Amino acid sequence: MGFRKKNKSPPVLSHEFVIQNHADMVSCVAMIILLGLMFEVTAKFAIMFITVQYNVNNTLDDRPEPGNFYQYGAKDMATVFFYMLIAIILHALIQEYILDKMNRRLHLSKTKHSKFNESGQLVVFYFFSFIWGSSILTGEDFATNPTFLWEGYPHNHMVFQVKFFYICQIAYWLHTLPELYFQKVRKEDIPRQLYYISLYVFHITGAYVLNLHRLGLVLLVPHYLVELLFHASRLFYFSDENKQKGFTLWALLFVIARLLTLTLSVLTFGFGLSRMENQGFSIAEGNFNILTIRISCLAAICLTQAWMMWKFINFQLKKWREHSQIQATKRKPISPKSRPSKKDSARGNASNGVMKSEDRTSPRARKPKTL
Repeated sequence: MGFRKKNKSPPVLSHEFVIQNHADMVSCVAMIILLGLMFEVTAKFAIMFITVQYNVNNTLDDRPEPGNFYQYGAKDMATVFFYMLIAIILHALIQEYILDKMNRRLHLSKTKHSKFNESGQLVVFYFFSFIWGSSILTGEDFATNPTFLWEGYPHNHMVFQVKFFYICQIAYWLHTLPELYFQKVRKEDIPRQLYYISLYVFHITGAYVLNLHRLGLVLLVPHYLVELLFHASRLFYFSDENKQKGFTLWALLFVIARLLTLTLSVLTFGFGLSRMENQGFSIAEGNFNILTIRISCLAAICLTQAWMMWKFINFQLKKWREHSQIQATKRKPISPKSRPSKKDSARGNASNGVMKSEDRTSPRARKPKTL
């Protein structure tokens, strides 16, 4: 299966060969894992990559009926690896069949081309993740009971949807690291993308390992909505630079999302978990409710929100300066030296063969011709 049209065949295993055929190579690896299910010897290894592991039958305090719940463990790394391969394949499909066709119509510059591809991929991911996360939260009573974030901690039992959501989230953000090479991202854009990729992997993995998946899910859903609006607005801006109303709504929701994140984080770590009776550190029980971890988690979230606000303020100031410069050039008056004089305008009219009305009514013009 070919995802890209090859105009020429580069040397085998060269950089250009890997970049052009990376989707095919990854598809072969995924197919080998799937074929492992067909044989009894390899099935127990292949199923570790494909299905969600650590299934336990248990009865929770808030759910009297027994059900299938999941914990996390080392085998989850294999599952993350497999779905990282799936994410690379989907990335290549979206790039070739949607974004590349749109780029050919828009004729963007190299800088805008790179940002357009980045926003196009993230819009699909943020939209899918927002819908998925919102559907999970609708089954909880968080809106009417905020204590849902810390009651019953440690939350070391997850339903299938929650665990699979986190597996896919970690897999997606890990797949963006090799995509920096596969997509030939400009060197100027690599540090910026590495910053936010690292922050996503660090925070999502931290919430998953520390059994804070409830708080992580509640914070991710509004954050993804804000980021979805920003990248969708940037796509509209690249198609038509006059379409900038989306950035205004994004700026408002961005500040609200930052305040909501800080409020829920302080409420959870500062008041909720600190007053729980079962405080202690136990890896076997999944309990990490100690002062050091609470302060570290709260500090990490606050520092991240401060960094995001700093970037946001710089972005708004830069945009305001550009707008001011454009308005200043439009209102700049014409200097007297650049204005044409009356003599110059008369000469210009005469040279163009235009005769004024007073010239047509002069005595010389009215004098009859002599024979």
